[in-house]
Amino acid sequence: MTSATTSADSADSATGAYAPKPGAAPLPRMIVAQAALETRMLLRNGEQLLLTVVIPALLLLLFSSVDIVDTGAGEAVDFLAPGVLALAVMSTAFTGQAIATGFERRYGVLKRLASSPLPRWGLMTAKTLSVLVTEILQVILLTAIALALGWSPHGNPVAVLLLLVLGTAAFSGLGLLMAGTLKAEATLAAANLVFLLLLVGGGVIVPLEKFPSAAQDVLALLPISALSDGLRDVLQHGAGVPWGDLGILAGWAVVALAAAGRFFRWE
Repeated sequence: MTSATTSADSADSATGAYAPKPGAAPLPRMIVAQAALETRMLLRNGEQLLLTVVIPALLLLLFSSVDIVDTGAGEAVDFLAPGVLALAVMSTAFTGQAIATGFERRYGVLKRLASSPLPRWGLMTAKTLSVLVTEILQVILLTAIALALGWSPHGNPVAVLLLLVLGTAAFSGLGLLMAGTLKAEATLAAANLVFLLLLVGGGVIVPLEKFPSAAQDVLALLPISALSDGLRDVLQHGAGVPWGDLGILAGWAVVALAAAGRFFRWE
């Protein structure tokens, strides 16, 4: 029996036939595959594309072409482009991710994924990678539109990258916290409401200087205000590293991600 088995194994090896070896794929491959799936699902969702791409692009085109809001000295696009880039980060990392994750949780998708070989932290990593890929596409599109409108950015690209990464972390943590603690319908309403409120009061389109002085101190502490003002300081005014805005974003990121990890419910 042993001799026959050995001969059979030798024959299989000689012909290139091997016994199957079931098991999970390597973790990095699983994360990349899940991130690719998340990105495709996002790009195929018309409502998400409206929120993440169409609305920021239309706002940039409209307010740069029509004198609706007093943006101060200089070209309007120089003020608006950094704010719209911040809005794009918020729309993807916070609003879009909160709504999508909330409904995935409601329909049991997260529960099923949590039982797969991909660990929960790997799933969250894949979602974050998907957000980053989408943001790269947003930045490329919005930058092209802004340049066509006459935008002339300048400043330290490393500072811009730091602001975008910390802004993504802060908004992603807030989005996951909302999606993991509220019902899907409540998440849908709350995420869209927060998006509108921060669009108006976060220094994206309307300068914070237009608000009462007492309100300015509070609004300046919001993550969207820190991100838009930081990008504006670098890209419009050529400032160095905006440590104050980075500190605000880092604080939001740490608190939001810690709270999301603590209170997120998978069912």
